Amino acid sequence: MTPQPGVPLDAEPLQEAAATFGMLAATSRLQIIWLLAGGERDVGTLATEVGQTVATVSQHLAKLKLAGLVRSRRDGRRQIYLIDNPRLVDVVRLTVGRDLPASPHAEAHAEGA
Repeated sequence: MTPQPGVPLDAEPLQEAAATFGMLAATSRLQIIWLLAGGERDVGTLATEVGQTVATVSQHLAKLKLAGLVRSRRDGRRQIYLIDNPRLVDVVRLTVGRDLPASPHAEAHAEGA
C-alpha cells in the first residue's frame, strides 16, 4: 500500500527515510550516488571522479553499502559498485533537479518487479 500525503505514517518508514537522507547529507556520498546513478563503477574510478583518495571513497561506499543504498559485485579482482535501491535514483534526481538516465540496475529491477 502506497502512503498518501496528509495521512500519518508509522515510525518505521519515517526512520528509514531519515537514515537515507542522513547518508545523503554528506556531499561526497551524494556525489558518489549521483555518479552511480549513471552506471556502475569501481572504487578507483569513483575516487578519480570525486577527487578523493581510494581509501576515503571506500569508507563512503562501505557506509552506503551498510545502509542498503549501494551494493557491489566482483569483476575479477575489482569490486564494482552500483545502486541497490532504484528509488534512490529518483530521490537524487529530484533533489539536485537534473535529469539522469535510469541506471542499468534500476531498469533491471523494474523489469523483475
